[in-house]
Amino acid sequence: MELERLQRAIAGFEALLDENAAENATRNVAKSATKNAGKNGAEERAGVDADEARVLHAGSALLRELVANDDWLPPQYAQPDAQHYRQYLLHADAAERFSIVSFVWGPGQSTPVHDHTVWGLIGMLRGAERSERFVPDEAGAAMRNLGETVLRPGDVEMLSPAAGDIHRVANLYDDRVSISIHIYGADIGRIRRHVYDPATGAMREFVSGYANAREV
Repeated sequence: MELERLQRAIAGFEALLDENAAENATRNVAKSATKNAGKNGAEERAGVDADEARVLHAGSALLRELVANDDWLPPQYAQPDAQHYRQYLLHADAAERFSIVSFVWGPGQSTPVHDHTVWGLIGMLRGAERSERFVPDEAGAAMRNLGETVLRPGDVEMLSPAAGDIHRVANLYDDRVSISIHIYGADIGRIRRHVYDPATGAMREFVSGYANAREV
């Protein structure tokens, strides 16, 4: 059952992204045929946003199905660390279109404020987590906290750079492990992203890597 549930999710995302790519190709052909009509950048951006929205909404259903049952995650990808949260790679698409990871939170552990630069989906598998959204303010000013969301088993949250993808995440519990499953629109452990100082808005680059890096 472990591999079956995960493999269904992988196949679902591959089919979803293949379909999206086919639609993009059709749209590009049509755009080339009418390029003299003066399509502007805003219209092109609207097409990109629509693509992302389709992936997020259809992908949410796939992830919700995956986290509906807590009987499939192999034990080696559910091990906490005493000091820091762990991010285990479960699958990386060969074309780097998406990746699936398990986030394992020890009691009371949290991330810094960070962004993703790609679309993302978070599904709660076990325990619960708190996500606080932030947006930059004026240079040198404290970031604005937009409030928090609590995810419990079966819940799914969407992240998009277009809508704001800066947040801080923490295990809701101080006495137990929590685990969430994340799906991102890239090989998330290998891309350059940013962490932020919420008091000043200052940011620096980071690459998160994976707790099971020796396997991948």
